[in-house]
Amino acid sequence: VMQRAYDEAEATADPDAPEARVGAHVRAHLAALFENGPDTAAHVMTFRTSPEVVRDAVVPMRDAYEARWTGLLLELQRAGQLRADIDVRIGRLTLFGAMNSSVEWFDPARGNLDEFAESITQQFWNGVGA
Repeated sequence: VMQRAYDEAEATADPDAPEARVGAHVRAHLAALFENGPDTAAHVMTFRTSPEVVRDAVVPMRDAYEARWTGLLLELQRAGQLRADIDVRIGRLTLFGAMNSSVEWFDPARGNLDEFAESITQQFWNGVGA
């Protein structure tokens, strides 16, 4: 689900608009959490307590997905579109923390997912954007 969401965001995002590109990925990640049933959200919140066999199966997929995000942020950083002094790995982890922890408190039936994605994007971008 997450890889497909990433692919769709990358295919539709404007490569010449870095903030909007990150925003498309944030929206896609949140959509995967909130619009694809409870399985993805449950995985995010219960991964550490899952049986080892489940973690062993999921870790390569999770790592590949996270590597794509790291690659995106490094690409933007190398292009001068993210601050050079930011540790991209920590930036990604911070962004993932904001997105993934929202399954505990954000209710898309009571809030607008597009507005929420924009809020996370703005907070991230204004913190590390060039």
